[in-house]
Amino acid sequence: MKTILIIDGQGGGVGRSLVEGLRQREAKARILAVGTNTMATAAMLRAGADAGATGLNPVLVNCPRADVIAGPMGIVLANSMMGEFTPEMAAAVAESPAARVLVPVTKCSTYIAGIQEKSLAQYIDDAAEMILDLLKEKE
Repeated sequence: MKTILIIDGQGGGVGRSLVEGLRQREAKARILAVGTNTMATAAMLRAGADAGATGLNPVLVNCPRADVIAGPMGIVLANSMMGEFTPEMAAAVAESPAARVLVPVTKCSTYIAGIQEKSLAQYIDDAAEMILDLLKEKE
């Protein structure tokens, strides 16, 4: 079974929405939730993640094992999420052999040229569909 690793921090809203979107689409994959804090992890578990953990080590351990890693775009930026996402975490995500699906969030003060401006809910829907497409390609 394929593994989707969803990583989030702060309140876990993006991660929670991704888990919900994947569950609504009946993703045939194991969904692991890793939060930078317990509140983020709990939000993703309540949304239906299969398992969850919190902190640096779960990011380091699970990134190399995942087929797809998803979360807000800050998960590849050192010291993002008001410092919750460490340089080691960002490196683990960036160096993973997994496909990465990043949700644009302007709170990170990082902007991507050429991205169509949408609501966060629309970006979440796009990300969930992209994750499912990536899992099909890996079959």
